[in-house]
Amino acid sequence: MKLKDISANGIAALAVMGIAFTLASCGGGGGGTEEATAPSGESTESAPAEESSPAPAGETKLVIKGSDTLGAKMVPQLAEAYKAAGHEVSFEIAAEGSSTAFTNLIAGTAEIGMSSRDIKDSEKDEFTAKGMEVKDWTAAYDMIGVIVNSSNSVTNLTLEQIEGIFTGDIKDWSEVGGAAGAISVYTRNTSSGTYKSFQEMAMNERDYGADTQKMAGNEQIAAEVGKNPAGIGYVGLAYTHAEGIKAISVNGVALDPKKAKEYPISRSLHYYTVEGKLSDGGKAFLEWATTDPAAGVVVDRVGFIVAE
Repeated sequence: MKLKDISANGIAALAVMGIAFTLASCGGGGGGTEEATAPSGESTESAPAEESSPAPAGETKLVIKGSDTLGAKMVPQLAEAYKAAGHEVSFEIAAEGSSTAFTNLIAGTAEIGMSSRDIKDSEKDEFTAKGMEVKDWTAAYDMIGVIVNSSNSVTNLTLEQIEGIFTGDIKDWSEVGGAAGAISVYTRNTSSGTYKSFQEMAMNERDYGADTQKMAGNEQIAAEVGKNPAGIGYVGLAYTHAEGIKAISVNGVALDPKKAKEYPISRSLHYYTVEGKLSDGGKAFLEWATTDPAAGVVVDRVGFIVAE
């Protein structure tokens, strides 16, 4: 899957071996030199993590923190592929929400930040105030899938209907052509870039409804909707094939990478670094991850759209 251009409105695997995940919400396991951490809370501000242990002598260690959308699947798999290509490097990957990419970059507790949204002006100002300049690397393109339980008869919603459901104006499935019953709405937590991207692209920047249930990551939302016949939520493209769920069309456009230009909830995914603070090893990895065909194979296999 390749995508050269996405409209302004639209944008806004290698098998994983030897990678240790500490997934707070969904468990983990394994071994090796990578560590990946998923979010366990819902705080709007995330303090930078404690300084990590050094890499073995002669080995580069890259600390990458931020987005769950990128950090739960794609970046760990890219890390494994990069190592398999013969690079002596270890990774510490913490997937705790896009906002933490910027707090950790400022604090110096991460070399590379992952974000599923563009950096905010207010965040840029924080870097500027400390004499720092950030660089943006396009990691991939994504489509945010609106998911419902596989037993739900609803197959399409308009953006207006989606806005109504997630703001709380629409409370029953019968209001949008489904069987009568209260709607259970699942969203990401407030530190998530996806939370903010969805709010901007699908909700006219309105507030989420008071009864929405905030979840730590894409996998958690998919799991809850898969268990709840009345559930609805949103996840990144790579997470739309979980058991018990289906992605519905939006404004009549199916969630198909070939239709990314038409699909109204599409976006770019990003790596961020600080000018002058990126190591040679970090630069080499990012250049490989964003340009090498082998990295593109991983991006495609995970379920995102390769950037060109």
